[in-house]
Amino acid sequence: MALLPNSTTEPDGSAVIRVLSYNIRSMRDDTDALARVITACAPDLVLVQEAPRFFRWRKKLARLAAAAGQVVLTGGATAAGPAILCNLRATVERTEDVLLPLTPGLHRRGFATAVVRFGGARLGVLSCHLSLQRDERYEQGGLLLDRLTGLGVDHAVAGGDLNERPDGRTFRRLAAPLQDCRTTAPWGGEFTSTPADPHQRIDAIFATGGVEVLGCGVPLDQPGVTRADLTAATDHLPVLAALRVPSG
Repeated sequence: MALLPNSTTEPDGSAVIRVLSYNIRSMRDDTDALARVITACAPDLVLVQEAPRFFRWRKKLARLAAAAGQVVLTGGATAAGPAILCNLRATVERTEDVLLPLTPGLHRRGFATAVVRFGGARLGVLSCHLSLQRDERYEQGGLLLDRLTGLGVDHAVAGGDLNERPDGRTFRRLAAPLQDCRTTAPWGGEFTSTPADPHQRIDAIFATGGVEVLGCGVPLDQPGVTRADLTAATDHLPVLAALRVPSG
């Protein structure tokens, strides 16, 4: 299988970037394996779900970021779990953590969002972890689309744990105005849950229409990524995408 393109900035100001979406289960598993997987994927952005949210959560997330060659951009407990990491190639314009309406008896959800630049390319970014409850999840899908529009940028990427397969109504709600990157340019593995028995795709990366998707999928054959590390790191498989973002 061909490898995804490396990150680069083109002469016209556009940028090829690598985006990783990963549910890390509050770092309750093998954090060394987790860091190795992230490092091997060489991402410019990591859209994290289930970041640590309790005692010393900032230190835990910062330690993971440093071990994987990243820095913490935003999110964590302040977004009820989603977070964004980035490498030093990214220039940060702004960040905002968003808490979503709380349904009594259900887990609080939120979005981690940012606007960043890579060379001449400007990109909105959103990490999400949608509800287990069907109706709430559908409403959160609409809020996600509203939030992307509200970032006020021409190009954006969103990713996360949707808790739903591609035939679900929330997944389809997102895939209507956005590109489901895996469907647009399949690469690597398809299923993200569970690492020991991959049988369903409930994690995804989406991009707005002007972004060129060069490939997207589970990095099963990425050099440096081993099956042992994928199984030990957390209870989801990661999704890696290579995207070309126009300048401007």
